[in-house]
Order: sequence, then C-alpha cells, then structure tokens
Amino acid sequence: MSGKVLAIARRARTRAPMELCGTVAATVEGGIEGDVRGTLKGRQVTLLTKEGWDAACAELGTEVPWTTRRANVLIEGLAVAGEVGRRLRVGNLELTITGETDPCQRMEEQVTGLRAALAPEWRGGVTCNVATSGAMAVGDKVDFVG
Repeated sequence: MSGKVLAIARRARTRAPMELCGTVAATVEGGIEGDVRGTLKGRQVTLLTKEGWDAACAELGTEVPWTTRRANVLIEGLAVAGEVGRRLRVGNLELTITGETDPCQRMEEQVTGLRAALAPEWRGGVTCNVATSGAMAVGDKVDFVG
C-alpha cells in the first residue's frame, strides 16, 4: 500500500506563518530548503497523516486547517505511526522516521483541546531526517523503502 503527498509547507522562522509549497528540495545537511527546523537532527522534516488529523478534528468537533499543526508534509493512505527507523521514499528523496511528533503547548495556543486531540495513536505525526537528498512535490507517491 502506498500513500500520496497532499500538501507541503515550511516556515522561515519560529512562529512564522506556514508557507504552502507545490514542491520543495531537501538535503541531508539542511532538511527542507527554507524551513527553520531543517538543521535539527532527528526532526528535519515533520510528516502528518490526513487520517490522524481528521481524527483529531473529529474529536474537537471542528475543522481546523492542517497547517495549524505546523507540520511540513501532509500525506494520506500510508500508516506511519510506530514505524521508527523505517525509511520512506517521497518523490525522489528518502526520509528516515526518527520518532513521534509530540504535540506541544503551541497547539493549545492555537486551538483549545488540540494538544490532547493529537496525543493518541501518533495523530501528531512523525519526525524524520533526510536520508537521501532530493525533492518532493504535491501528488508524489509515498512508500516504505524495502
């Protein structure tokens, strides 16, 4: 089973608005080009599933834009929860899943109850490092490598 990239976003600095992108380059050294968190080893790229986000919104009883989560990539159709250490091919780059994206206080500042709604079942998504430099675009296929 494979997934698909629905949307990509980045931010130039902490607390800056998210910028939607049709395509982005990412490198092993710097993560997503133009994203503030690109050099943070262990979380160069954050990936959110539409299924997890929809479950959190259902729990809140309201629709909230996915960029409120401040993740870099929104995918659908591929379960990534608990897959630490596995590699993903997204476009022509590879990402290694490093952990769960733990919901932080920033989520609560944006929408009351969002932090708790993202906590179960890895709804907040996963953190990744860039394993192989390349590019990804909205519409790209997402698959586990191997």
